[in-house]
Amino acid sequence: MFKNLFGKKAEPVQTEEQAQEVLEETPKQEGFLTGFFKGLTKTRDNISKRIDEVLSGYVKIDDEMYEDLEDTLVSADIGMDATLELIDELREVIREKKITDPSLVKGELGLLLKDLMRTDEAEGGIDLSQTPMILLVVGVNGVGKTTSIGKLAAKFKAQGKSVQLAAADTFRAAAIDQLREWANRAKVEIIAQSEGSDPAAVIFDGIASAKSKGTDILICDTAGRLHNKKNLMQELNKIHRIIEREYPEAKKQTLLVLDATTGQNALSQAKEFKEVADISGVILTKLDGTAKGGVVVRIVKEYGIPVRYIGLGEGIDDLMEFDAEVFVDSII
Repeated sequence: MFKNLFGKKAEPVQTEEQAQEVLEETPKQEGFLTGFFKGLTKTRDNISKRIDEVLSGYVKIDDEMYEDLEDTLVSADIGMDATLELIDELREVIREKKITDPSLVKGELGLLLKDLMRTDEAEGGIDLSQTPMILLVVGVNGVGKTTSIGKLAAKFKAQGKSVQLAAADTFRAAAIDQLREWANRAKVEIIAQSEGSDPAAVIFDGIASAKSKGTDILICDTAGRLHNKKNLMQELNKIHRIIEREYPEAKKQTLLVLDATTGQNALSQAKEFKEVADISGVILTKLDGTAKGGVVVRIVKEYGIPVRYIGLGEGIDDLMEFDAEVFVDSII
């Protein structure tokens, strides 16, 4: 199936070795496909290979086969609700198409998974066509928030946009220094005050600087202290009031950063942040380090939040725009 992404009429890729041969034949402009495929190796091993093992153990399609597929999908963190919906639709499709060969089931499952992940909102990265823009980035400590901001800055700059950072996560130890480090790596300006400063005051300074310089995108590192949601909501509301008063013409986006390796914990964070902030999309980090990449499906299905970017490595260029079709082809 992955091979079809390159417009070739060929049999679906059955092994990672065959897939790698395809990637080596792929033009450089298709490099992001290579990044997806390599970065999702652990998830693919957990889902695709286990699906193959299930299907190879059956000579006919029966209830036991469906139950084994269900267990495989749930174990990959796709979630019970999404899994049950997929299996019900799979039964229907197989019945309608009169499919009797278990080896044909995997392709149908992949198509259904793509349909499941389609949302009303366009997927993929942030639309940069409307500037000036203020991008608020939220997320708890340790999820890769600061790193993601640095990578976003580098990505946007590479797309020809002028970028500034605002260090408004002022209560976390070393947060300002870490963001300054990433600003240097991305070669963009940073607006910061001392540790413990009022975050809204940092945003105020960032807006004043961005307006005076005609900056396209102001990326703000904001708080992520979920242990007191009331304080977090008050802080975010104050920041929004500053933005509305000082920069009403700017387009506003809020991205939530989640760590894919934390599984259920990431989903809990998505639920809680959605209660206190208007989340425009998710950045899912460390997806290359987990076998449970099915959490992407749950974020889209259960919370209706589009995944904008995924982290598939440590490099500054390893934050990739999310593509549901390529994602499914990479793991199925």
